[in-house]
Amino acid sequence: MAEKGLKKWVITFTVITASLLELIDTTIVNVAIPQIQGNLGATLEDVAWLSTGYAVANVIVLPMSGWLGSRFGRKNYFLFSIILFTIASFLCGNATNLEELIAFRILQGLAGGGLISTAQAILIETWPREDVGIATALFGLGAVVGPTVGPTIGGYLLEVSTWPWIFYVNIPVGILAAYCTYTFVRETPKDGKGMPVDWWGIILLALAVGSLQTVLEKGESEDWFATPYITALAVTSVLGLLLFIWRETTTDHPIVNFKIMRHRSFSVGMFTSFVLGFGLYGSVFVFPIFCQNLLGFSPLQTGELLFPGGLFTIVMMPFIGIMLKKNIPAQFMATIGMFLFFVFCSMLSKSTLQSGTSDFFLPLIIRGIGMALLFVPLTTLAIQDLKGPEIGQGSGLNNMMRQLGGSFGIAALTTLIHVRQGFHRSNLLVNVNEYNPAFTERFNGFIHNFMAKGYNYLEAKTLAAKAIEGAVTKQSLLLTYSDAYWVAGLVLLCSIPLLYLQKFKKNVEVPADLH
Repeated sequence: MAEKGLKKWVITFTVITASLLELIDTTIVNVAIPQIQGNLGATLEDVAWLSTGYAVANVIVLPMSGWLGSRFGRKNYFLFSIILFTIASFLCGNATNLEELIAFRILQGLAGGGLISTAQAILIETWPREDVGIATALFGLGAVVGPTVGPTIGGYLLEVSTWPWIFYVNIPVGILAAYCTYTFVRETPKDGKGMPVDWWGIILLALAVGSLQTVLEKGESEDWFATPYITALAVTSVLGLLLFIWRETTTDHPIVNFKIMRHRSFSVGMFTSFVLGFGLYGSVFVFPIFCQNLLGFSPLQTGELLFPGGLFTIVMMPFIGIMLKKNIPAQFMATIGMFLFFVFCSMLSKSTLQSGTSDFFLPLIIRGIGMALLFVPLTTLAIQDLKGPEIGQGSGLNNMMRQLGGSFGIAALTTLIHVRQGFHRSNLLVNVNEYNPAFTERFNGFIHNFMAKGYNYLEAKTLAAKAIEGAVTKQSLLLTYSDAYWVAGLVLLCSIPLLYLQKFKKNVEVPADLH
């Protein structure tokens, strides 16, 4: 039975807050990596495991979250995840060396994996069946805004304090969320209690998904299959996935119920969620690097740029839910969202080295509106045919696919940037020769400028060559980031036909047996 009045809103606030904890922590650490690196005396490759370990642990637990919620009770599992996440945050802030910090980040990721899908299922249970679109929209506030505002919050905390506070800030929020969960969230049946545990399924899932996520996170920095352990992990992920699917389709008590794939809308929704993750996390990954590496923005400035778009997403979400309730097809809204994301990418692809903060305001607002039009309709389309316990299972798989889509997006765009930078650099260097009047004029101009500052001819010539080299590097990077924006935009634009493979349905209702 759905909740009413103030209790409904308190539970809504609680689950959104808890999911925000997990989602903000997916990106907040990225801006603190240089400070952590210097403070703990670690290499960049080692510090990168803070993000990799968290993501791997997170994506392993996501598909199991429905089974865990069913076995231990959704409220109990959700409360345990919040408490464990809060404790892990405290331990991360108190870590004295990198090994401890990575271990506690993995613990944080394991706890965080239980927050997202369980929060979504609790929210769907809390709202009346006719208002599921609004409930999904409210949940989307955390899912879309969290990764966007993470760098802003992280940048601000680093401006006023030190890196442990990016973890300590979770503690009061976690305590509040735990109290509200214990006090207000309704108990759910422990449907899986007493059933045998599919240990082989858990082991194979951890091997398959964990290996795949590690390959995606570390592949580019390790030169992909030129590194033996990346090759070994790639083979492990493929074999592990095949064995996992075989195991789950033949056992009587699977931890992931693949029978829900019989619903066409959910099966297609897995792909559209993957695409959403590609666009959401890929764009959040490329844009800050572009701003900081090429335009010289600080992490805080970059975060502040992303914030207005996040606000527009927040404002739009409730209206999306209302439009779904008024029977406006989710496919139509998602189509507009994908098109707006393509427009955003197209506008950013025209950036120059002289671009300022004002040039990014409108594109990021368009992105914010587009993401609001994407998340809620895509999630609604995916879960529209699921019933009862299938809601928790479907939410876990759906969120896992969005996370994997983000990892694929970041890996693909990182590789693209690496490859295309060399391509554009080679093309630009063709024009750097004494037979090109434009080059000769600019080179001589640099020499004269340096000589005017007191350097002799040989020193000025050396500095002029370095200046030309710097200009070529910047221009090649600018063209490379333009390519990355185009690829991200085209991936979403080309995915529009997938939307129309899903069933049109006027109202997405939660089945009576869920209440």
